[in-house]
Amino acid sequence: MTVDQPPPSHGDIAALMARIDRPIVLVGLMGVGKSSVGRRLAAVLDLPFTDADDAIEEAAQMTINDMFAMHGEQDFRDGERRVIARLMEEERGVIATGGGAFVNEETRKLILDKGLAVWLDADLDTLVERVGRKDNRPLLRDGNPRDILARLKTEREPAYAQAPIHVLSAPGPHQRTVNAILKAIDSWL
Repeated sequence: MTVDQPPPSHGDIAALMARIDRPIVLVGLMGVGKSSVGRRLAAVLDLPFTDADDAIEEAAQMTINDMFAMHGEQDFRDGERRVIARLMEEERGVIATGGGAFVNEETRKLILDKGLAVWLDADLDTLVERVGRKDNRPLLRDGNPRDILARLKTEREPAYAQAPIHVLSAPGPHQRTVNAILKAIDSWL
């Protein structure tokens, strides 16, 4: 799916909303734009937006970096799955997940069964540029970010590819990606 889609009309959005009966869950690698695009998508659809990483930090009363350091990735993923399950039960909305959430088999099954999974994808150069804007990615701390992202992209794509909707997030205005997601959801439904 390309990102050069025209914006939907209000009537198109209302018709689409009438057909969406579950949370829209954005999955994909760190830096692909799940949070930024998710906020804009939720605003267009007049739905609540939740960043799962923020909800996890709130529930744990500590940062994700601290959770990784104190408890390790496996414990973090267990807590992540529980928080995502709660978010999906609470309300219809848009949820941005962490980059590794959909790779976890139990979390992926939960999202596929109870949500509308949208894989946001981007090329490696775009990902490297975007993650370079922040220093809050625990998986990028011990090596070259480009090498780590390339490895993660290769390892995780088979899991991400299980999402029924795949949209490319390219450099430029996030609204283009939002428009592409809306078109893709409309086509899929």
